Amino acid sequence: MRRKLSPSFEEEGESEPLINLTPLIDVVFVVLISFMLIAPVLDIDLVELAPGGPSSKQETSNTPLAISVRADNSIWFQGRQMNLTDLEKTLKIEKGRHPGQTPQFIPDKNAHFGTYQAVKNTLELCGFTQMDVLLQPQ
Repeated sequence: MRRKLSPSFEEEGESEPLINLTPLIDVVFVVLISFMLIAPVLDIDLVELAPGGPSSKQETSNTPLAISVRADNSIWFQGRQMNLTDLEKTLKIEKGRHPGQTPQFIPDKNAHFGTYQAVKNTLELCGFTQMDVLLQPQ
């Protein structure tokens, strides 16, 4: 009777352990489906960038609801300087005249953020739900 010898380690060669990719693929699919379900629900804020040039400033000032803040934090509406209480009264009147209009806010880069927040809060008090922020190039 001949005995069968088991193959030695060198004859068989080194075998690498198998990596199970199924859990990784499952997790990737769950994350992908989550993003697909959540993406339509997200409200993404858009910032409209104003093109440079003097003609664009004239176009924005002719829109019914253009509010600008200058470097000295003064608030201007339709070419007239106003404080917040006058702006609130004027915006309430303009909301009645132009109910579907979206106000345009044009801040100076040197203006304080508090002035932006005050104008934004005033717009919300007057019943506006959206505003366009127009940034001017340097």
